[in-house]
Amino acid sequence: MDGGEASNESSSRNQLENRTEEQDELKKKLIEYDDFTWKLSSSMEPPQGSEMLKYVGGVDMSFSKEDSSVACACLVVLELPSLRVVHHEFSLLRLHVPYVPGFLAFREAPVLLQILQKMRDDKHPFYPQVLMVDGNGILHPRGFGLACHLGVLAQLPTIGVGKNLHHVDGLNQSEVRRSLQLKENEHEQVITLVGNSGFTWGVGFRPTLSSIKPIYISVGHRISLESAVEIVKMTCKYRVPEPIRQADIKSRAYLQKHQTEPSKRIWTATTGQTEP
Repeated sequence: MDGGEASNESSSRNQLENRTEEQDELKKKLIEYDDFTWKLSSSMEPPQGSEMLKYVGGVDMSFSKEDSSVACACLVVLELPSLRVVHHEFSLLRLHVPYVPGFLAFREAPVLLQILQKMRDDKHPFYPQVLMVDGNGILHPRGFGLACHLGVLAQLPTIGVGKNLHHVDGLNQSEVRRSLQLKENEHEQVITLVGNSGFTWGVGFRPTLSSIKPIYISVGHRISLESAVEIVKMTCKYRVPEPIRQADIKSRAYLQKHQTEPSKRIWTATTGQTEP
């Protein structure tokens, strides 16, 4: 190994250690119970002066097929109970942070936080009361996925919604799917994901009983698993909850339309600067 390779390896190791330390510090602030003033349904006993949950946000990122460093981040806000899209925001950007397994948030969170902060600074009337994230919450190898990271930094109730199951604490995606096919579970929409340790990491949820491809719901921040599941049920028309599905559709369309425009300015995630 030459000097340059050794230096790069040392730099990567230091960066990983720094990310691990930062993640561990943020994890100390994680709240895994209902910590909000709105109520989910008329059957709930509301806190004094509270209102019904009305605005549910969803975030997703789409990546260019031609240049995987170019991406479009999208936040949509849907109104309940109609599931009508009342607001959406985009950010076209070039990512200079490589994806490292277990540390997705360090790649995607900065631009998503920027969008949320802009809405908050503008005192936007459709600022989401809860946010669904295309990524995991505590159902994560280090117990702190993108939904947790976003929730803690934005101080916002968040729900992790994963399309695939991480191998955590003995949990296995194929086993969950097989479990849904068992006769005793044919009428079950929700399968609780309990690891070998006995800890409940989240649930596998299928919106239709005919489906054997569940989504994986976990706590992000400031919400209980029970409330997270109820909100997903309220917003599911298809396999993926509508806030995330709409964010995916809109980010793909925006990226396809604008990525080839030379006049478009792309936000650089590492610095917050723009480049021509």
